[in-house]
Amino acid sequence: MPSKAPKAQRSMIQKASLIFAPIVFILLWLLDLDPSRPEVSRMAAVAGAMAILWMTEAIPLAATALIPMVLFPLMGILSGKATAAVYFNSTIFLFLGGFLIALAMERWNLHKRIALVTVLAIGGGPSRIIFGFMVAGAFLSMWISNTATAVMMLPIALSIIKKMEAVFPETDTQNFSIALLLGIAYSTSMGGFATPVGTPPNLVLMRTFTQMFPQAPPIAFGTWFIMALPISIAMIAMIWFLLTSVLLKIPSHLSVDHAVMQAEYKALGPMTNEERKVLTIFALTAVLWIFRNDLVLGSVTLPGWGQLLPFPKMIDDGTVAVAMALILFFLPTKSDDAKSAMLLDPAVFTKLPWAVILLFGGGFALAAGFQNSGLSAFIGSQLKILERVTPVFMVATICTTLTFLTEMTSNTATTQMILPILSSIAVAMKTNPLLLLIPATLSASCAFMMPIATPPNAIIFGSGRIRMSQMIRTGFLLNVLGIMVVTAMFYFVGLFVFSIDPATAPMWALAAVN
Repeated sequence: MPSKAPKAQRSMIQKASLIFAPIVFILLWLLDLDPSRPEVSRMAAVAGAMAILWMTEAIPLAATALIPMVLFPLMGILSGKATAAVYFNSTIFLFLGGFLIALAMERWNLHKRIALVTVLAIGGGPSRIIFGFMVAGAFLSMWISNTATAVMMLPIALSIIKKMEAVFPETDTQNFSIALLLGIAYSTSMGGFATPVGTPPNLVLMRTFTQMFPQAPPIAFGTWFIMALPISIAMIAMIWFLLTSVLLKIPSHLSVDHAVMQAEYKALGPMTNEERKVLTIFALTAVLWIFRNDLVLGSVTLPGWGQLLPFPKMIDDGTVAVAMALILFFLPTKSDDAKSAMLLDPAVFTKLPWAVILLFGGGFALAAGFQNSGLSAFIGSQLKILERVTPVFMVATICTTLTFLTEMTSNTATTQMILPILSSIAVAMKTNPLLLLIPATLSASCAFMMPIATPPNAIIFGSGRIRMSQMIRTGFLLNVLGIMVVTAMFYFVGLFVFSIDPATAPMWALAAVN
């Protein structure tokens, strides 16, 4: 008889968390954070217990993600129907569509061709490979969804990792694979906040600022770019250095031989008909994402193609991703070796990372619970203590709060709730609201610890090559780095670029309360 696979054993920390999570749940529930809204404490109890289970992986991550479906209705936070609806939304379909395109690239070996071209272009050294991927990810995510960027780059990175593993032992390649995958996740987040359109929190800021202060001059694309790009570059450079030289030291002998890569690339032969079709879909999807909405470049506006449609406001990136992925099921193959007559067949759906999709959905449900219960507003109201502190300490405190808060909830939902509160605090303090709003928005994109913190984190975690403990350990240090960099560079660069005087409230801010 074949031997049975050894049963997976829980660690002592995981066993302890099974006891500790219910204790924290009960204590937070009994704490009565807001007597006028008891659901605030109930939501804090759910979030606290889920945080412990997620961080320790005492039960499967996807199972923890399902907890809101049970506890939200039972505790009066959100109905079962409303909670279920949160788990699947446009972002999930963006993820699904992008992953289907990525699987098509993998099926027809397009990812292998792109990986070999990448290695040949930037060199075979491990640190250079990681740097190349981070630069490419950051640049793409300035213009298109960082979720889509991470989905597109993941199969290419996995192909390079497999090439390394074919030559070197796993003990030598482990740090390289972790650094490469984390580098993709973190660089796409950092590239996103360099432009107003790069990440949802930036768009929330633009909308909130206009609504709260209608007489204020709008935040121009160029002004934001001049302020945020240096922060983005500094963060990417420091993250790359820490990943490759400090946190995850990579053996110096680890490299991909250029001659071997050249030989492998020649062995692929000319690009096949199927590769060309998938590459066309891949490139066209990126172009459609970039130019769907109007791109405002200073005084020049590039009109988006979405405005040509009858209902442009009903189209989003998820619509584009699914539409382009569906085309792959219609395009025929010409290869005699193909098992299917089309570029993608029904078997592809068994390869989708459904556990990660549930994990993603759990994060959305948690964010909805934060908003619906009033817990986000409660946390934001606690920031009123900043009225009595110095500007630099105020900025640092806001950066710290937003960085760690968005580890447990959607950065979009968090900024939507926090920015109006910060606007009111700034007016009460008689200071420029941008002093609080901009660092809060930037810090909302600097969550590196948890898979649910940002979509790129979840996508990279879905590769199955990174453990939760590794992401938390690395991410915590990078969170601290992000707080320091955003605080320092905004205080010394942002104040100058936006002409912010912390001691003076502009007339448009004072007019907002009159």
